[in-house]
Amino acid sequence: MISSAEIKSVKNLGTKKFRDQSGCFVVEGEKMVAEALKSGLEVVEIYRREEVGEEAVARMSQMSTPPPVIAVLRQPSPKPVELRNGLYLALDSIRDPGNLGTIIRIAEWFGINAIVASPDTVELFNPKVVQSTMGAVFRVRFHYMDICEFSREVLAAGGNVYGTFLDGGNMYSKELQTGSDRPIAIVIGNESNGISEAVEKLVSDRLYIPPFPPDEPGSESLNAAVATAVTVAEFRRRLIEKR
Repeated sequence: MISSAEIKSVKNLGTKKFRDQSGCFVVEGEKMVAEALKSGLEVVEIYRREEVGEEAVARMSQMSTPPPVIAVLRQPSPKPVELRNGLYLALDSIRDPGNLGTIIRIAEWFGINAIVASPDTVELFNPKVVQSTMGAVFRVRFHYMDICEFSREVLAAGGNVYGTFLDGGNMYSKELQTGSDRPIAIVIGNESNGISEAVEKLVSDRLYIPPFPPDEPGSESLNAAVATAVTVAEFRRRLIEKR
């Protein structure tokens, strides 16, 4: 029999305050719990509907439709960034949980070395972020770090820092370093304000994703996650062509 206090403690993991206090986070659904079990992270508890009852699961769940299983996991200890040749994503104040979750999935799909996010980026273990990664959260290296500091490290290592701007050079016709022989960072800016002024000063290569037809842009800009996918796909295409 599960107690009301335990139900409340799991429900409270929907808020950052309680995640910080407990050092835990929650995952929901059979697929996500299965991914969690394979991840090697410490599993604190698993609650199955047939064991604790439908009402208890409904009270614990952060989802509109309660899943058949919920797991509580211990958050892994933060690790420093290991800068090496390859492609990195630098997230400059991404605030939308769905965007961050999708970007993490994109990073896994395209084999990104690691994601570096500014401290004011939405929290990695926000339930909406975790669920929208579809399990990629357990496999992608993710670090919080000052983006200016990270950009300086990339430049000091002989690498390039790319960012997308409306006045940038056409990404499809511009020469791109792919990360095969140096570290490369692609900066993804805030959903509303784009790349911050401080980070912009450290961007070595300004890119533009052209619309089609080129002289008939519809929307003002692309969603942050969509822009990430388009940009990373072009870098990977160039790398494949070199091989």
